Amino acid sequence: MSTFKRRDFLKLGTGLLGGFSIAALACNNESKPNTETTNKDSSGARPAEKIALGAFGLQLYSVRDELPKDPKGVLKQIADMGYTQVEGYQREKGILWGMTPSEFKTYMSSIGLTMIASHYDVKSDFQKNVDQAAEVGMKFMMFPWEGPGKTLDDYKKYAEEFNKNGEICKKSGLRYGFHNHDFSFKQIDGQYPQDVLMNNTDPALVDFELDIYWAVTAGADPEAFIKKYPNRFISCHLKDRSKTPVTDNGKNSVDLGTGMIDLPKIARTAYDNGTKYFIVEQEAYPNGTQLQAAKTDADYMKGFKI
Repeated sequence: MSTFKRRDFLKLGTGLLGGFSIAALACNNESKPNTETTNKDSSGARPAEKIALGAFGLQLYSVRDELPKDPKGVLKQIADMGYTQVEGYQREKGILWGMTPSEFKTYMSSIGLTMIASHYDVKSDFQKNVDQAAEVGMKFMMFPWEGPGKTLDDYKKYAEEFNKNGEICKKSGLRYGFHNHDFSFKQIDGQYPQDVLMNNTDPALVDFELDIYWAVTAGADPEAFIKKYPNRFISCHLKDRSKTPVTDNGKNSVDLGTGMIDLPKIARTAYDNGTKYFIVEQEAYPNGTQLQAAKTDADYMKGFKI
C-alpha cells in the first residue's frame, strides 16, 4: 500500500489501517505444488526443477473499493477466480466485515477461502484483535506501518515493540510479523533500518513479510536480504512495478507479469530460503477495475512457476 494511502487510512475516524495479498507454497504442506523438470543438458547435469503454486491467494486491499459494497459477494467472486487464501486489512468494520468470527469462518469455508493473516493497527485494541484472529484460525498478525524512523535508534525501539507484541501473539497461538515499505530499505548513517529490525528482533517471536515492490522501489536488492536472513521472511508480497514509473510510487503497481520485477526469480530465492507464503497485491489498475486486475493476477498465478 502506498505511503499516501496508508496515511489516509490513519486519518479515518476509527484510526484503522489499510492493509495488503496471500498465497502459499508447498514447503509447509499448505498446498502441494506441481513440479516439472527440464531434460538433462549434454553434461548430464541434474535437471532443473520448476515449482508451480498449488494454491494462491489475494490481499484484500487489492479490491478495497469493491469489498465494502458487498463483502460476501466479492469474496465469492475472489474464490471463483481461483484464489483459495486471503490476507485481510483493517478498516471501519474491522477485518471480518461486520460478521462474527464464527460466521466469517463458516462462510469462508463454504466458498473455499482461508484467511491466513491480516494487517492490523496494533496500536489500537491489540488484545481484542489477537483474540479474534485466533478464533478465526489465522496464522499471523501483520503490522503494516511503523515509521519512517529518523534515526537507527528509532528502529531499535520499533524492534523492542515487535518483540513484546510477538509475546502476546504467541500466547494465543499466532505469529507476529512486520511488513516493510521503502523507508526501511533506505540507509541511515550507512546502515539499512531493515537490518536493525532483523537483528534486534527475536526469531522465535517475530516474522517479516517482504514487500518485494517496496524493496525494489527503494533501490535495494531483495534477494540479498532474503539470503542474508534465511527463514526470517515468512511471507512475500508479489507485486509488480511499472517499466515506466512515475514520481508517485502509489501509481506504479501494475498487473503481475507486465512490470520490471523478475518475480519468479525472486520468489524462487525466497522459497529456497524458507519463505512459506507468497502474497499477491496490486494497488493501481492501469488496465481496468480492481476486480478485473484481481482476475488478471489470478490467471497469471495459475501459470506461475519458479
